[in-house]
Amino acid sequence: MSQTFLDLPLELLPVIMQQFVRPSHFAALCLVNKPFYTFAVPYLYERAFIYAWNKEAKAKVVKLFRTLSSCHHLAKHVQRLEIRDFPKSFYVAENEATLQLCLLGIKNCANLRSCTWTRDGSLTTEILEALVSVAHLEELEINGNHENHYDPWVLRKFTRLRRISLIMPRHAVIDVLPTWTGATRNTLRHLTILCKTPGSVNDATLQDMAPNLQNLERLYIAGCVKVTDRGVWAILSGNTHGLLSLGMEGLSPSFDMANFSELCTRHNALLRLRSITLTINGAPTWKKDVLDLLHPAPLEQFHISTIGGNVGPALGEEFCNAIVDRHRARLIRFSVHRLKMNLASVDYICRKCERLEQLFVVVEQGSLSKLGPILAQAKTLRAVHVNRPLDLGSEDVPMIARDHILSIVKQSGPNLMQFGYNTRVFQVERAVHRNKDGPLEVETRLGQYESPEVPEQFLVVRT
Repeated sequence: MSQTFLDLPLELLPVIMQQFVRPSHFAALCLVNKPFYTFAVPYLYERAFIYAWNKEAKAKVVKLFRTLSSCHHLAKHVQRLEIRDFPKSFYVAENEATLQLCLLGIKNCANLRSCTWTRDGSLTTEILEALVSVAHLEELEINGNHENHYDPWVLRKFTRLRRISLIMPRHAVIDVLPTWTGATRNTLRHLTILCKTPGSVNDATLQDMAPNLQNLERLYIAGCVKVTDRGVWAILSGNTHGLLSLGMEGLSPSFDMANFSELCTRHNALLRLRSITLTINGAPTWKKDVLDLLHPAPLEQFHISTIGGNVGPALGEEFCNAIVDRHRARLIRFSVHRLKMNLASVDYICRKCERLEQLFVVVEQGSLSKLGPILAQAKTLRAVHVNRPLDLGSEDVPMIARDHILSIVKQSGPNLMQFGYNTRVFQVERAVHRNKDGPLEVETRLGQYESPEVPEQFLVVRT
């Protein structure tokens, strides 16, 4: 290491380290010397995560909690804990030993703010009780399948949460929600419910919770096929300040968008709405009703999709353009999933949305060669993801060559930092070097996606 670098003021190290994203980079920084260790180790342990696609994920769970349970000085840095995989096939004795590691490790995470524990069958009453004892916990995302695993009534003890996310909750967990939201009514700002069991959440459930959700800012409901406009309106009508984000995907076929739009407009319910997530509906007036619903909203993020995994009908150019015309001065994300788009619509979005940063679209593979110059019109665009339409009954999703993707990226403007196609995501890298004749030249390359965060376009909850 050069003496010049060693002479840098120590207070600059945190600023420099904030530019790193990969845990392996922070681990390397910890090995440089004692000052580097002091500044890097909080970043290394700030977020501890285990994903199902991580290599040897289940073994890493045990290693993680062994460290957190035995090293108080490291566990105190953990602010976000994400357990999306967990070993469930051990013998009884091994399971008990792993559970004890988890309990002690959680209790040592004195500064934990957010916990995600979504592996089906891995959450226990003991783990929930340990999380209850964490003084600063504000966010909880859990699997709602409690049967033979945990007592749903323990959830009522979480009284300081700002965010509750339930994945596939069973009826007994849903039954606790009115009491639980009553306990968190002063702090709760974000509620997410992703259903799978038909009828587990209905209008009556939302109406029972509504008096406790007066301070709610973000609401996302998906897969709740018994929820209609009446249930959602019950929450909005009692809300004190108005939602910032609203997600409604896969709700009841009888959801009356015309009535919902009329009520929201009459009562000025969406005057603060920044983000909307919808699944398209085939009702004759649905698009007009949505345009009326969103007209007064200061919208910044627009997400639309179809129900299920198959690509639906094309997103109409007239509807797309109407969204852009009304909200283009503020839109920073335009996200379309499982709905074909023509290039004219993509062109209109890129030309008109002056603050656009993220664009997720579904485009035919044959149109990709024309995409680069269209994207270049969006001067602030930072992230693009293109999905190819997958026809009903077809498993053929061919990859396009890396050099084809690079060609699109090179044409897309200097601010693009991330580009994805189907299941692949690339980080856009730019290297400056000097040619033999003297002038500087910028070389654009496709690099590996480095952030530990799941790319935005792959998130189930788009709020």
